[in-house]
Amino acid sequence: METRVPDNRPYFFLSYAHTPSWSPDSGDPDHWVRVLFNDLCGHIMALTDLPAGSPAGFMDREMRSGEGWPEKLSENLATCRVFVPLFSPRYFSSEMCGREWYAFHERMLHAKTTGAATASAIVPALWTRVDLNELPDSVRHIHVEKSSSGGRYLSNGFYGLIKLKRLREEYEETVYSLAERIVQAAHESQLPPGRPRDYESTPSAFKPRGTGPRGIRLTVAAPARDSLPPHRHTQPYGDDALDWNPYHTESTRPLPGYAEELIRSLDYRVTVVSFDDENPGTEPQASSGGQPGILLVDQWALADEERQGRLKMFDACARPWLSAIVPRCRTDLQNHGEEGRRLAEELERAMPTILERAQHSDCRIPVNGVPTLKSFTKVLPDLVDYTTRQFLKNAEVRLPPGPHVPRPRLADPYPPSGPDADDDPEERHDGR
Repeated sequence: METRVPDNRPYFFLSYAHTPSWSPDSGDPDHWVRVLFNDLCGHIMALTDLPAGSPAGFMDREMRSGEGWPEKLSENLATCRVFVPLFSPRYFSSEMCGREWYAFHERMLHAKTTGAATASAIVPALWTRVDLNELPDSVRHIHVEKSSSGGRYLSNGFYGLIKLKRLREEYEETVYSLAERIVQAAHESQLPPGRPRDYESTPSAFKPRGTGPRGIRLTVAAPARDSLPPHRHTQPYGDDALDWNPYHTESTRPLPGYAEELIRSLDYRVTVVSFDDENPGTEPQASSGGQPGILLVDQWALADEERQGRLKMFDACARPWLSAIVPRCRTDLQNHGEEGRRLAEELERAMPTILERAQHSDCRIPVNGVPTLKSFTKVLPDLVDYTTRQFLKNAEVRLPPGPHVPRPRLADPYPPSGPDADDDPEERHDGR
């Protein structure tokens, strides 16, 4: 009989925005978050078979300023089973919370893409009232569960339920319901542990405060299965470019869809198009439009001479805010054979502007060939950040057209004096 190895990982990671102290003697401003955390841990110990001494959950309150805090934070984000963000207005303006969300979501997305997990392992909760219609684009796909207390929870959040004595019963019922959802999500997702992500280099899932919606265009240059060159194996390809899956030995889904979701988790609005759908003979939109662009290119796309010519045109008119990323799976032996090496050289000749530009930036790996899905997951956010900075630095500022407003007449710096002071200025001018 096979012995079952106990899983003693914490069930949940509680992510919350720290409330600043408003006076020296105000006490701990996050005291009630701690109360909620302890109540959740008590319920989860009762609902599961975690052995004594195993942590039911994790929150960073006690070690926020201690030595080794980033490493401990990253370790728990990589091993916890469920991520529980406490929504509040302050949460979505916190870079720390944005990093925690991104690190966990990246882990979850990678596990789903590789077939290691199925359901979502993010269970949001309301700490205070928030407008769910105003959530960042990066979190809108996550469903906020309504508790049985209904409107009182949506209107007051856990903070209101726990602070108002008349709502104490509703608090107890809602916190127990949240504990049940955490346990259910852990069992349904079966999210395996991942490797801790360097906290300092982790991007935030929330755009900076005060910035408007951010957009980016992802253009995919890859052949379809029916247009492959002779002898090229067909496993990475589908009916069109958006079905391309160069890491098919690691991933169960096409790379463009994975890249789209990864970029969206950085709080961008993403447009994904096939390079073959661009209008031939015209300047490709991604190289000239009013937003940053990334070209996701397969070197085997250059085996078609017509597409190769359009890629040269694409490169010739590429603006500084257009970047490229070249997946080159290291387990795909044809990439490293004679024909693969020839196509890699063709790519360098076809796109000298974009590739040379990357050599002088911090984005050399994407254009030199990204060997694994894990490497792709790591470099894509850096490339998005670099491309956006180039757009903000170089793009021409164009104000939207508006109604004509006549310029006001400026006051005369030397007003007339004497008997003609009250005369109309234009009449005086005409009479002189």
